Amino acid sequence: MGREREVPNKSEKEAISYTVEQLVAVNPYNPDILPDLENYVNEQVSSQTYSLDANLCLLRLYQFEPERMSTQIVARILVKALMAMPAPDFSLCLFLIPERVQMEEQFKTLIVLSHYLETGRFRQFWDEAAKSRHIVEAVPGFEQAIQAYTIHLLSLTYQKVPRSVLAEAINIEGLSLDKFLEQQVANCGWILEKSHGRGQLIVLPSNEFNHPELKKNTADSIPLEHVARIFPILG
Repeated sequence: MGREREVPNKSEKEAISYTVEQLVAVNPYNPDILPDLENYVNEQVSSQTYSLDANLCLLRLYQFEPERMSTQIVARILVKALMAMPAPDFSLCLFLIPERVQMEEQFKTLIVLSHYLETGRFRQFWDEAAKSRHIVEAVPGFEQAIQAYTIHLLSLTYQKVPRSVLAEAINIEGLSLDKFLEQQVANCGWILEKSHGRGQLIVLPSNEFNHPELKKNTADSIPLEHVARIFPILG
């Protein structure tokens, strides 16, 4: 098969990534590459990178080699998939995990977390995540990834977000929230406003969803002269 670990002009981390991706492309159903894929999951965790294709390949191999399944690795794959939302990666991965495995407590927790995120129930999500820190905090960058996702959802709905709504969505309050807002104002174009009786409002950058505009579709419009011809017929 040839599992070379060195690639010219590549760093060691890039070499491992390159080699695993090649193994997946050439032998996706070869159980011999299973250890490489497991190591690659841990590499994704430590380097805060992500490869859905490699992780799906590993989950498929576990289907053929169930006795070799590492539930710790599977849990890390699912956490990384949650971090990729709004992409449907979590559902894609879950489809390849046997139901008996999904019934284990840590996987039931991750499924609940996924449901809370998909339905925008952020307070319930953060409360549940706090009870399961041993699962989610095993993957660096989890909190930041979820915060980015919640902000993405808010930006699809709101032009202006009350401070309290944002605080609940990203699970940040007080001075930490003040610092976070300063960074967003400086780097992401957010604007802070004072609202009479409602506290602080955050004005989010405009996009096609939170600032819809009426657009005239010339292909569907009917020329005025054609409409004028219809009236005599209707009369």
